[in-house]
Amino acid sequence: MNILFICTGNTCRSPMAAAILNKIAMENDLDVRIESAGVFAAGGESASENAVKALKKYDIDLSEHRAQPVSAELLEKCDLILTMTEAHKQLLSQFAPNKVYTLMEYSGSDGDIPDPYGGDLDEYEETARALYDALVDVAEKLPVKKDAEK
Repeated sequence: MNILFICTGNTCRSPMAAAILNKIAMENDLDVRIESAGVFAAGGESASENAVKALKKYDIDLSEHRAQPVSAELLEKCDLILTMTEAHKQLLSQFAPNKVYTLMEYSGSDGDIPDPYGGDLDEYEETARALYDALVDVAEKLPVKKDAEK
């Protein structure tokens, strides 16, 4: 299953979500391929410094992340598109009907993931916790690799 996380600039929330789910997927033998992009991303930008620091608490290295803008090709190849906000979902639903959900909606909850951009490390760590909690619930809905099934 190909999963795409979407936020605004692809330097905070969506790369954090992709990295966290990638770690959960590896630990649980999930059969997923994960990417992230931003609706207003400038291609090639690094993850924000505080996003990198916040994920170190989860033993995740985000330092190699480079932002990419959303493209028709990305939307087409993904089976599931998870956005950080309802506004992102509304923007993309017209281009990828029936496969766009907010992250919180798909996890069985309500609301948006707040944007920590420009905030202090505490705000990024709070966002990382919210992402992790939601992604644990999302992971339960994802397929396990065939050779990992018991």
